[in-house]
Amino acid sequence: MALNPQLFPNGMPVPFVNEMFVLARDGVEFEVDKIPGNQGGHVKIKGTIYLSNIRMVFVAKVPVGDFAAFDMPLLYIHGEKFNQPIFHCNNISGLVEPVVPDDQHRVLHSTHSFKILFKEGGCGTFVPLFFNLIASVRRYNQHSNIRMESHLDPLQASQTPVDEMMRHAYVDPNDPTKIFLQQPNPDSQLRRRTYQAHSVEDRL
Repeated sequence: MALNPQLFPNGMPVPFVNEMFVLARDGVEFEVDKIPGNQGGHVKIKGTIYLSNIRMVFVAKVPVGDFAAFDMPLLYIHGEKFNQPIFHCNNISGLVEPVVPDDQHRVLHSTHSFKILFKEGGCGTFVPLFFNLIASVRRYNQHSNIRMESHLDPLQASQTPVDEMMRHAYVDPNDPTKIFLQQPNPDSQLRRRTYQAHSVEDRL
């Protein structure tokens, strides 16, 4: 994970080189733990989830303290599960490893647990796309457990072919997920080349 990734003024995440956004889902509630600077380290907040061939990014509707967005590389997610509780809304839970800066040691950073709660509408589009994409990323990159590959570059996921999966995606009319048929912000040439927080962005 990476806290507060770069965003455009409209809230869309600034893409990496070769990143392709698949969907956006408004009206979700997001929970995550071990966030520095927040009371108890736990955050529960509403906003939008963006899913790409590299990562999943939650962007808060209204920031809470220093928390505005949360970036989860697909290759760093594990233990994901779709939950359908009887008395609460459907949700996806899981664990995500931190993106550790080059100058810091892995043992100083803890694994985060997260939950995405679908409180507004169905999830019949989002859930299959998420699980199909993360399975495809793992198959293509042949890494299913980031804890065994702490040095793995999360941007390797950009090599995963997702075009065919998108062409055959099922769209649930009860799910307000927006699928990107063309990439947002087409006029912007800004592309990130690394996960390091203090790197200079490159223009292509």
